Amino acid sequence: MIASGLHPSGHVLNRLIGAYCKSSNICYARHLFDGIPQPDVVARTTLIAAYAGAGGLKLAREMFEATPLGVRDTVCYNAMITGCCHNNDGHAAVGLFLDMRRHGFKPDDYTYTAVLAAVSLIANGERHCHQMHCTVVKSGAGCVTSVVNALISVYVKCASSPLVSSSSLMGAAKRLFSEMPQRDDLTWTTIIAGYVRNHDLDAGREFLDAMTENSGVACNAMISGYVHHGRFDEALDLFRKMHLLDSHLDEFTFTSIICACANAGLLGHGKQVHAYIQKTESSPTQHFSLSVNNSLITLYMKFGKFDEARKVFNAMPVRDIVSWNAVLSGYVNERRLEEARSLFSEMPEKNLLTWTVIISGLAQNGFGEEGLKMFNQMKLEGLEPCDYAFAGAITCCAVLGALEHGRQLHAQVVSLGHYSSLSAGNALITMYARGGVVEAAHRVFLTMPFLDSVSWNAMIAALGQHGHSSQAIELFDEMLEEDIVPDRISFLTVLSACSHGGLVKEGQRYFDIMHSVYSITPGEDHYARLIDLLSRAGRFHEAKEVIESMPSAPGAPIWESLLSGCRIHNNMDLGIEAAEKLFKLVPQHDGTYILLSNMYANAGRWDQVAEVRKLMRQRGVKKEPGCSWIEVESKVHVFLVNDARHPEAQEIYIYLEELWLKMTKLGFVPDTKHVLHDMEAEHKERALATHSEKLAVAYGLMRLPQGATVRVFKNLRICGDCHGAFKFMSKVVGREIVVRDGKRFHHFKDGECSCGDFW
Repeated sequence: MIASGLHPSGHVLNRLIGAYCKSSNICYARHLFDGIPQPDVVARTTLIAAYAGAGGLKLAREMFEATPLGVRDTVCYNAMITGCCHNNDGHAAVGLFLDMRRHGFKPDDYTYTAVLAAVSLIANGERHCHQMHCTVVKSGAGCVTSVVNALISVYVKCASSPLVSSSSLMGAAKRLFSEMPQRDDLTWTTIIAGYVRNHDLDAGREFLDAMTENSGVACNAMISGYVHHGRFDEALDLFRKMHLLDSHLDEFTFTSIICACANAGLLGHGKQVHAYIQKTESSPTQHFSLSVNNSLITLYMKFGKFDEARKVFNAMPVRDIVSWNAVLSGYVNERRLEEARSLFSEMPEKNLLTWTVIISGLAQNGFGEEGLKMFNQMKLEGLEPCDYAFAGAITCCAVLGALEHGRQLHAQVVSLGHYSSLSAGNALITMYARGGVVEAAHRVFLTMPFLDSVSWNAMIAALGQHGHSSQAIELFDEMLEEDIVPDRISFLTVLSACSHGGLVKEGQRYFDIMHSVYSITPGEDHYARLIDLLSRAGRFHEAKEVIESMPSAPGAPIWESLLSGCRIHNNMDLGIEAAEKLFKLVPQHDGTYILLSNMYANAGRWDQVAEVRKLMRQRGVKKEPGCSWIEVESKVHVFLVNDARHPEAQEIYIYLEELWLKMTKLGFVPDTKHVLHDMEAEHKERALATHSEKLAVAYGLMRLPQGATVRVFKNLRICGDCHGAFKFMSKVVGREIVVRDGKRFHHFKDGECSCGDFW
């Protein structure tokens, strides 16, 4: 047209600008617009709508502000108000509406529909709803279906605000609905979705059943509500009804119903839905395929059907970040870390959720160091951690016992405004507890603005692990008084606390009420805690009765608990019986051989000790080496038994000898029965003196500031001689020594231990 020398009229130019905008070529449209000497309101309005629709609200606003007041009209204002609304800027939309009326422009039905949609974004009080309602009625638009639909939407969205009376506003919405002379599909969907949003599913269903025509959108809203509230049977029933009535089933229907199948444990139903989709959807849209396939991946992953999930994933013509994250989450949840790592490295893009999932997965599976490296890499790539990412990183610190690093993350959580986060708070409780500072864990617990059952469980577990068993059961009882319903984890933590403190009567009571009061069927782990409690107290007859009363055959955890108790009380016959059971159930577990060997060694039965070791060699069972570690000046120092690799090993041994002399003067005598070799007493004492936990404690006493608490971590159970030695050490040096072993914490202070020698 330009090459031919034609000079198009304004109408033609406006049509061209509109065509460019519709084809997403806004830059060409703007170039054409800039060549018009005096563009009219149509051209300006077209560009305003195009900019806003593409997310360029700032450019749209600039175009609107550049439009002279005398050129603007109602349609121009409508375009700008709608643009603000679509970009979630409700305040700006309402401001434009007020500006429009102030300058004498008369709002039309489209104006009210747009501004009411904007009000629904920001209204949080009844006054806002009533003001807009009055404005609509005065304007004469109160009988227009689209306007009343928007007004109902304002009422139902505002009703979900915690600042208002939900029943009052939903009542107003219902009256509006009842008074409408004409209703359309959107009217019904809005009122039904409103009741669903405000948790009144039964009222929503009444409206749905009152509809004279089938509405797939309204049914979708109802199904989504059922799924969200865990009413899966009703969701499935409604889905069947939709199918029988030949209602339109779209991606929203299928994603909700697949989610229902996943959460209700109905894999077979989910597979049937999958097969139905494959049969009926021969040419699905890209959006349909993405959303439905992502839901199917989640379904299959939840049931551990990795091959089926990967088959869906691999067959997807287009994948988005949700697809990749669904597979990654599935691997992580099932502890398949190698596959999770591999998939993570293949991902074409990663968002905050991606990083959070892999960090949390590494933390929960004991890979704390790798998890922290991932956390730091995420920040280097420009992503600001959310509270869940911080929770994962803090859990990594808990795994490593990296207390100082955890404290730094705590400071970052507070400075970034995540201090009210449940996930971060719960992780901090566990981190401080596992770092040996139960007082700090308690402070976090007391200052959290919100608590859930995970918070209570974490704090109860912390108190129990640190030897504060009475406080742990007091907190459990307080949780019940606060009407927090305990779950199976709650009972595991309180039973463990009772076991650590020897509170047999209390432990038996909690075990009994678990089923009789809270209808929780005890699992093998609960039985193991109870048997551990009874065995530690030497009540083997009762422990045997519990084992015989179990509804299923006792597994390895049961016999391990019994064997541990037998070792404490030197119950040789029952200990051998438990060990024989374990040799059949878990023949490669080194702990069984070590405990049995300890029992024989304590009894001086060295021939049997040799037989146990021979059996280990024959079966290829290797004892896990004991190691201890301590953090000094942000560096972790690791020690093995008789370790000479540490650069300051010589100074450590000299310091230990000096300590030994002072301890001996106070009456310390090495407990040589913990040496599992038949040797001379002098050699036994020398062997005990070089245990890894002693080396780590000595290094901490040497290098930490005077008076600072020494916190050491060990992968295995602390030996009896080290336990006795640390009581004397704490008295000699006048400092608190905290040791976390594979079972619990020991706080040594002034010659005493927090466990009361019951461990």
